[in-house]
This record gives sequence, C-alpha cells and structure tokens, in this order.
Amino acid sequence: MTGTHAAPGDGEPVQPASRAGQWSWALFDWANQPFFTLVTTFIFAPYFSGDLVAGLQESQALRDLGHAPSAEELARIKEASGAAGQSALAFTQSAAGILLALLSPFLGSMADITGRRKPYIFLFQLLTATGCALLWFAAPGQVGIVLLISFALILATIGAEFSIVFNNALLPRIAEPERIGWLSGLGWGLGYIGGLLALVIVLAVRDPAMVGLAPAGSPPLFGLDAKAFEVERLIGPMSALWLALFALPMFLLTPDGKRSGVAPLDAARDGARRLWATARRVSHYRNPFLFLIAYMIYNDGLAAIIAFGGVYAKGTFGWSTVTLGVFGIAITLFAIPGCLFGGRLDDRFGSRRLVLWSILGVIVATFGILSVSADRVLYAISVSPLRPDRGLFGSTQELTFMGFAMLLSICMGPMQAGSRTLMGRLAPEGMSGEFFGLFALSGRATAWMAPTAIAIVTTMTQTQRWGVAIVLPFLVIGFCLLWFVREERAAPVH
Repeated sequence: MTGTHAAPGDGEPVQPASRAGQWSWALFDWANQPFFTLVTTFIFAPYFSGDLVAGLQESQALRDLGHAPSAEELARIKEASGAAGQSALAFTQSAAGILLALLSPFLGSMADITGRRKPYIFLFQLLTATGCALLWFAAPGQVGIVLLISFALILATIGAEFSIVFNNALLPRIAEPERIGWLSGLGWGLGYIGGLLALVIVLAVRDPAMVGLAPAGSPPLFGLDAKAFEVERLIGPMSALWLALFALPMFLLTPDGKRSGVAPLDAARDGARRLWATARRVSHYRNPFLFLIAYMIYNDGLAAIIAFGGVYAKGTFGWSTVTLGVFGIAITLFAIPGCLFGGRLDDRFGSRRLVLWSILGVIVATFGILSVSADRVLYAISVSPLRPDRGLFGSTQELTFMGFAMLLSICMGPMQAGSRTLMGRLAPEGMSGEFFGLFALSGRATAWMAPTAIAIVTTMTQTQRWGVAIVLPFLVIGFCLLWFVREERAAPVH
C-alpha cells in the first residue's frame, strides 16, 4: 500500500515460542478470567443489578408508595426493581461495547505496524486493574455511587477486552499451525481453571463453614461485613491483584513481535490507512469476512446469555452470593473438560465443525434455561412453589435450570476457543493483528445491541425472563451464516 509502512513479519515463517513461552501466553487467560467469572458473570454483576441498583429502586418505590404495601404491590415493586437492575447492567455493557466497536480494529492494525503487542497489553491491563479496584466503593444504599461503579465496569471491561485483542494477535506468531488449536484451547481451559479457583476462594471467604474453615453460622473471614456486602465489593481489588500476578509470565517469557522503528504517531496514522484499505478491499476477503459477520452475531448471543445467566437466576430464584458461587463453580467444572477436549477436536476435525456443533448446543441450552420460571419448567409443566427453607438447588425448577446450564457450559468453551482458532486459520499471512482487530470488532460491534435489546424487552414486559430471550435470534442467525464459511486461509491482496 503506497504511503504506509509494512507490517513487520509479512511473509516471514512462524517462529514458534518455547514451551514456556507458549504456556505463559496461555496463562494470560488464567490471569484475566477472575474478572469475567467473578465481576461480570457470577458474583459482582448480580450484586450490582440486584442488591445495589434494584435495592435502591425498591427502597425508593416503597417510600413513594406512602403506605405499607400489599402482597400484590410488593411483588410488582420487586419485579420492576429487578427489571431496572437488569437494564442498568445491560446499558453499562452497551457503553463498553460501543467503545470496543469503535477502537478495536484501529488498534489492531496499529499494532501490526509497530510490531509490538506487549506495550498495548500492559496499558489496557492497567485500565482493567484500575476499574476493578474502584469496585470496592460499591457500598449499598448510596444513590450517587451507581454512576461511579458503572464507569468502573466500563473501564475494566474495555481494558480487559482490548488487552485480549493484542494477546490473541500473538497466537499465530508463537505456535506452529498444527498446534494453535491446542494452544488456544489450553488458554481457555486454564482460564476456566483460574476462574474456578477464584470462585472457591470467594466461597470460602463468604461462607467459611461450607468448606470446613469455621463452625456453622460463622461470619465471613478476615472480619468482612456481610451486611455491607464487603466480600462482593472486595472481588474487584482481588481480581486486580490476581491479574498483576499471573499476567507477569507472559510479559517475561512470551516473545513479542519485532520492533519496526515506526513512531507511535506514524503508526496511528498508518494504522487508520491500513484499516481503511482493508475495509475497501473486504470483498476480496469474502470468506473471512463472512466468518466475522457470523461471529459478530452468534458471539453477541453467547456473551449475553453468559453475562445475564446469573442475573436471571438471582431474579428468578432469589439466589444468594453463596448459591451463585456454587453455581459458578459447577458451570466452570463442566466448562473445563469441554474446553480442553474441544481443542483436540479442533485440530482433528477443524474449527468450523467444532463451532457449529457448539452453537447448536448453546441454542438448545438457552431454550431450556428460558423454559424455567419460578413455578414452571419446560414452559408448560407446573411444579411446586419455591420454599424458603429449601436446600441448595432444592427444587425442580433449579435442578432443571442447572441441567441446561451445564450443557451451556460444556459448549461455550469450544465455541469461543474454536472461533479464535478459526480466525487465526483464515487471516491472510502478515495481517493477523489487523484481522484479530476485526475479529474483536465483529465480536463486540453489536455487543451493545443484545444488552440494549434485553433492557428494552425487560422494561416493556417487566420480566427478566423474556428480556433474556432476545439472545436466541442472535445464535440462530450466526449459526446459519457460519454454515457457508470455508476453513481455508485467505491469500493477501496486493
């Protein structure tokens, strides 16, 4: 391209990293997973939408009512408050998704020109850690704190997602083509193991009696106040510390791209030119472009059902933090073998087939999850009402929900890891950063759409259940588009 710098490494053979370097790259998923597992999925997100936002809404509604509510009025207020909390979380994710959509491909293209990924990874990991640290201030009952915590969630999310863009771009440069499926699956598997360990730690701190660390009825460890939700709030700083510790091997042992000598401002200008040129020539990359469109749609559906699964369970069953923690552990335990075994299936049968079967499994699981309400399963079968004194998952509703959630967990790892591997196999030689930037864009460009749709439908129907149902069209359409993708590397266009 006239007037632009060439991306370093164009046309050069892959120089595999050492085994220590490859494992350190995979450990990056372990370092980041507590943020996604604890903050955005199982613990903090349900606390933010439920106890923080919905709690404030419920208190205000009761004050405005001016008299003791009847059972019907109280139920209506709780339902509306839960919907408000789900909407607040959804719009927070929408804001992060818009920023990711605008900047991801530009930054990826810029990294191709400078040749270095690690400086960008460090910068965005710093943003993630800062956002996580701010979550400690999410004390309940403070109206003004919601805006600060929303900002912190957005900051941490864009930091984590952008750092993953650049870490993904390292994958085709550090592993042989026949090993990238295994290495990608290893990264996802280690991530889930890291998330599992983090969940166990949170559960032990929140309810030490459950794991034998204290007598029954004991308060949380370290003098943390359960009524002030200090365990839930401490998750943010804990995730920041975990990130700083376990991302270090990647910076020390995984090789970076060669420095091109291009100044950052020049790289920014040329990155924009490369991106524009890629967009203009996208018709020449029809196959990877079709994959990116498919990924954009089905990944948005997957991200939404993962993000709102815990929120939906809390609103439907009234699950506590301890129950949500056990739920998260169960989900993660089922995800780990699916992820690791999926990597082997990826290398044997191909990424496309693996992802197609995984999407189909997620569609079935989502139908099943949405079939469960407080008094019915499989949409039409009436079951006994939830008893306040029931044991852990002690109802037909909860057991049915858990069964479909397990299917979802088995499928989501291979679906995500296989998609990352497929992008590496489709991207033209020497344009991995640029296409992984587009990969991040396709994964996040519509990320605001599903959460916003969830918020709108939830508000219109005043139910969390039908708000979450909007993810199904995303999964089905993405599956249909991926069916027409061919698994072959695109030739560079000169």
